[in-house]
Amino acid sequence: MSAELVTIIDLIRYGASRFGEAGLTFGHSYDNALDEATQLTLHALHLPHDLSPVYGQARLTEAEKAKVLTLFQRRVDERIPACYLTGEAWFAQLCFLTDARALVPRSPIAELIEVGYQPWVGERPVSRVLDLCTGSGCIAIATAVHQPYWQVDGVDLSADALALAQSNVERFDVADRVRLLQSDLFTALDGERYDLIVTNPPYVTHAETDALPPEYAFEPDLGLRAGDDGLDIALRILRDAPDHLTEDGLLICEVGESERALVALLPEVPFSWIEFRVGQMGVFVIERDDLVHHHARITALANARG
Repeated sequence: MSAELVTIIDLIRYGASRFGEAGLTFGHSYDNALDEATQLTLHALHLPHDLSPVYGQARLTEAEKAKVLTLFQRRVDERIPACYLTGEAWFAQLCFLTDARALVPRSPIAELIEVGYQPWVGERPVSRVLDLCTGSGCIAIATAVHQPYWQVDGVDLSADALALAQSNVERFDVADRVRLLQSDLFTALDGERYDLIVTNPPYVTHAETDALPPEYAFEPDLGLRAGDDGLDIALRILRDAPDHLTEDGLLICEVGESERALVALLPEVPFSWIEFRVGQMGVFVIERDDLVHHHARITALANARG
């Protein structure tokens, strides 16, 4: 069989076919078999992710083919997400280190980062930003790279995730502008205030987490699971954010498929749901003033969850 696979294109096509036949699940940075096969092939060959198609007909050595096929086999047999096999994931045009200590970077917030969080930030001055539940540090670091005059704090409960984030801070040489802190949400941030809080917290329901395909079992459960309706963490953030936002501060939060549950719980709260290039993705924007105005109702709901 190996003798019939001659070129880079041959390997990519073969990998995509194997992945489709095996019924793999995609969604960790790449959402289809062809892109994952391309990612694994180029990684094994030490070639850039944006390799020109003209090289698709380049012939491989037997040793190179063996490396690619080994990665393909692991993807099929072990169901490990491709980004964990390569140790890298692209986010906001930047290549981050990634492994099982944190979720694979894949938030649509990347699109906001690339445009400076406009039009939501508008003309308000921004100097301090908080990335809550930072995980690998991708949102905090990408924000700092794209906005070199902003100071960014990245906070996470997991020491393992913060160790990975620290490696990414060093990778992008942003230690002078990105500070990492271990905290259960705002617990260790007493007195800290930010012009912008951005967060991609856990928001998957217990039932949905239990039913996820095998690929998701490699990611930390702590980064996914958030109660019966997926809102246990988001409600705490909504409750406590006003104490950590400046007077004109803004909160941007991703809740994914739990959007419907949030709107049903708080229909009176004026969430602005962001329209991305591919449509709505469960990310809202809300002003501090609106959080303060509805604080009593939000607090009651959050406190009821313990």
